[in-house]
Amino acid sequence: MIVNRARSGLTVLWAFHAAVLSAQLIAPGQSVPRTANPPVVFLNGYQEDCGGSSFAATFGIADQVLQSSGQVSLFFDNCTVPGQPSIETLGTAFGSYLAALKYDDGTPVDIVDVVSHSMGGLIVRSYLTGKQEQDGVFSPPATIRIRKAVFIASPNFGTGIAAFGFGLNSQLDELTSGSYFIFDLATWNTGTDDLRGIDAVAVAGNGGTGAATMPGFDDGVVPLTSASLGFYQPGRTRVVPFCHVDGGGLITLAGLCSADAKGIAIIRSASDPTAKIMVSFLNGTTVWQTVGQAAEQNSLLKTLGGLYVRPRTASGMLEQLNSATVAMPNGSAKSLGMSNGEVAYTNSFAAGQVTIGTDTSAGNLSKVVTLPAGTDLPVTVKLGPNIVRVQPAAAAVFPLSVAPRMIVSIFGDALAQSTVQAGSVPLPTTLSDAQVMLNGSALELFYVSPKQINAVLPDTAAGFMTVAVQNSSGASTVNVVVEAAHPAVFTQDSTGAGPAAAINASDGKPVSSSNPLHASDYMELFLTGLGATTQPVVTIGGSSCPVTYAGPAPGFVGLDQINCQVPSGLAANPAAVLIVTAGARSSNVTTIAVE
Repeated sequence: MIVNRARSGLTVLWAFHAAVLSAQLIAPGQSVPRTANPPVVFLNGYQEDCGGSSFAATFGIADQVLQSSGQVSLFFDNCTVPGQPSIETLGTAFGSYLAALKYDDGTPVDIVDVVSHSMGGLIVRSYLTGKQEQDGVFSPPATIRIRKAVFIASPNFGTGIAAFGFGLNSQLDELTSGSYFIFDLATWNTGTDDLRGIDAVAVAGNGGTGAATMPGFDDGVVPLTSASLGFYQPGRTRVVPFCHVDGGGLITLAGLCSADAKGIAIIRSASDPTAKIMVSFLNGTTVWQTVGQAAEQNSLLKTLGGLYVRPRTASGMLEQLNSATVAMPNGSAKSLGMSNGEVAYTNSFAAGQVTIGTDTSAGNLSKVVTLPAGTDLPVTVKLGPNIVRVQPAAAAVFPLSVAPRMIVSIFGDALAQSTVQAGSVPLPTTLSDAQVMLNGSALELFYVSPKQINAVLPDTAAGFMTVAVQNSSGASTVNVVVEAAHPAVFTQDSTGAGPAAAINASDGKPVSSSNPLHASDYMELFLTGLGATTQPVVTIGGSSCPVTYAGPAPGFVGLDQINCQVPSGLAANPAAVLIVTAGARSSNVTTIAVE
C-alpha cells in the first residue's frame, strides 16, 4: 500500500470521515412521530475528531430522501459515548439508546430499521450478539429491536488500513484485520453469525485505487470480502463503484482513492445508487436487486474468499500462533497476515478446497477446508473434537437457534471433510465416545458417531447457553441460542427441504405423490422444536391447515407431532409448500403432496 508510516495514523483516522452538509433530524431526546414504517436509525463510523461529527458528514441528505417516502430518521452518533471506547461498549450503548426511544404518544418504540456506515455496522453486530470486552464472552439481548439493516461499507472482517493506527485506541485495534473482536463476532453462535435473523443487505464499494488490496477489490479502506454479507446469506451484497468516503484530502494523498471519488454513504439525491438500495430495501421493493452488481456476479468476489484462522489446544484453550499459510491442491500458496499472536488472516485467496498450515506452540497443525467465495471463513484448528455446528436434527433453520425439548445434531469437523494433522501424521478429530454437556449438565444422547452426535435438550433449556463435547482426545465448547420455540420439520429424504415426514391418518401410510392428501384428510406431521408452544400455525400452499393437536409425539422423546385437517380449495400439487410457525420462528420450507 502506498502510504508512509509518518502520516499513516492521520490517514486511517481521516478515512472514516465524509464531507459536511446540513440536514434536519429528530433531535436526541425528542419523541418519535409514529408513521406507517418503523423509524430509521443511522449509525456513523469511526470518528477521530468528534467535533466534526454529524449526520450530514456521513450520510448527506439521507434523512430528506427517507422523509419523502414517509419515514422518520434518527441518528446514533458514536461520539455521544465519550472517550472512544471499545466497539463492545458502543454496542451496549446502542442497545440502551434503542430501549429509550418513545413515540410521541409515550409508548416505546419496539422496532426500528438501521442504516450504518463502516464501524457503525460492527456496532450493530456487537449489539445483536451482546459482545462483551472479555474475549469470547457474549450476553445477547433476548429481544431484538431491529427489523431491517443496511450495512454500508462495513468492515465485517476488518481492514488492513486500521492497522496503521493500531495502538492509538481500542476502536482501531478492533477494526484491524485479524483482531480478536472480529473473530469473536464471526463465530459467536456455534461458529457463525446470522445477524439474529434480521433482514439485511450490504452495500460494498470497489472504487478504491487498489493500493489497499488490489484494483477493483476495495473502497480504499474495506476489501469486498470484508464488506460482503456472504457469511449471512447469498444474494444480499450489492457492489457499487464508490470510495469509502469522498476523495480528496488524505485518502487521495495516500493513494487509496482518486480525488474525484464519491463516498459510498454520502447521499446527494434520491437517484444515488446507495439511496436507491436503501429506500427500496427498507420499503420492501425489489429495486435494490437491480442496483450495482451482485456479489455472485462480481469477477473477483465470485472467485475469491478470505480466511480467519485461530488455533486451540486439544482441551479447547487458546493456542499461541506463530505463523500460518493457505495452499491450493495445485501448489499455489500464501502466507497469512497476523496482527496479534493468535489469529491469522487473508482477505483474498482462490475459493475451493484449501489446506491451512499453522505453526503453533503445540507444533505444526494443518487442516483441509472448503473456502467459500465472496466472504471470509473463520476456522478453528485444533486437536481432538471440534464442534462446527449445533442445529435441529430435522433440518438447518434460519436464524440458527434451538428450543427446549428439541432433538439437536452436533456436527464435528469430519462432516466438513476436514482433517487435522500434526506434521504428516493425521490426528483424530472424532466425536466418538463423547460426553455432551449443556451448561455443565449431561444431555441424553440418541446417536453417536465420529461425525455426528444427536442429543435431546431438556425442558428447562433457555437463553444463551454452551454445548460442550468431551472425550479421551480432548474437548470443544460452543455457544447456542435457545429460544422458546423454533420448529424444524423432518423430511423423508433427510435433506430438510424435501417431502415432509407426514402420515395420512385416513390410511396410516406416509404421504407421498402416490398417496397424496385430499381436502378434509387429517395429516400427522413430525418435527422437533415446538418447545412449550401449544398453538403453532401450519400452512399448505399458503392456506392454513387447522391444528387439532400439537405437542410431544407419544412414546418418542424430543419428537413433536402436529395433527391438522387439510383445507379445501388447494390445487393439486405433488410438492405444495409446507411451513410451520411457532412463536416468533418459522420452520424449514418443506413440501407435501395434495390432490
